Amino acid sequence: MRRREFITLAYAMTCSVSWLLEEARAQQARVARVGFLGLGSMSSHAARVAALRAGLRDLGWVEGINIHVEFRWAEGNYDRLPAFAEELVRLNVDVLVSHGAAGALAAKNATSTIPIVITAVGDMVALGLVSSLSRPGGNITGLSLFAAELTAKRLELIKEAVPSLTKVAILVNPDNAATQFVLREAEATAMALNVELRAFEARQPSDFARIFAAMDDQRIGAVVVHEDTMLNANSKVIADLAEIRRMPTGGFPELVFAGGLRHQLPRH
Repeated sequence: MRRREFITLAYAMTCSVSWLLEEARAQQARVARVGFLGLGSMSSHAARVAALRAGLRDLGWVEGINIHVEFRWAEGNYDRLPAFAEELVRLNVDVLVSHGAAGALAAKNATSTIPIVITAVGDMVALGLVSSLSRPGGNITGLSLFAAELTAKRLELIKEAVPSLTKVAILVNPDNAATQFVLREAEATAMALNVELRAFEARQPSDFARIFAAMDDQRIGAVVVHEDTMLNANSKVIADLAEIRRMPTGGFPELVFAGGLRHQLPRH
C-alpha cells in the first residue's frame, strides 16, 4: 500500500472508531474500551497500530486516560479468531475493530449489537457483511477494498512485463474467505490473456518450500500472491524462494519491500 493510501486508510479507520467512541462517551462517563481483533501479530502490524493510536490521540483519545485498547492477535492462525472475538464481546467493549475477511466474519458472528469497524476487506457485500456499500445496515461499517480486482491486475502487469509467459501460479490461503472471489477474478483474467493459471494453497509457512518446488517442477513462469495476512507476514520467505527460482512475482507492498520485484526473467 502506497503512503497516501496507507494514510487515508488509517485516517478513515481512526475517524470511524473515534465517532463511535464519542457516542459511547456521551452515554456514559467512563474509560472507553476498544477491542482490536488482529489476524497477524503486534510486530507485523506495528505501523498500523501506531497510526491508529496517533490518530486517536489527535482526536482527544489517549490510552491510560480516557481510552483502553484490548488487543487480541491470532498470529496468523485463523482458527483462533472466533474465540478471540467472543472474548472481546464478553468484555463489553464499546467498539470492535478488525481487518480482513476472516476477522470481519468472526466479529460479525460474535455480535449484532456492538459497533464493528472493518478495514481492508476485499468485498464486504459478497461476503455478506453488509447489505450494500451505500446502505450497510446492521452494526458494521468500514472500508471495502478491491482485492480480487487488484490481484487480477497484478496478473496483467506480470504478463505485460514478460509477454512470453504461458504458465502463472497464484498463491492463496484457502482459509481466507475472500480466496474464492480472488480466484474467480484471476481465472477470468488469465483466460483473457491466454495464460494458464494454476492455484497453489498455503495455510502455513511450512507449506512454502513444498509449493515452490511443485511450481518449479511444473515450469511455472511467474507467481501472483494474494494479499492475505499469513502470506503478508511471510513476504521475505516467499520473495527469497521466488528469487532462487528466478521467478517474477506480483503482490502486495510487503512483498515488494521484501525484494519481490528484484527477480530476473524466468528461465526458458
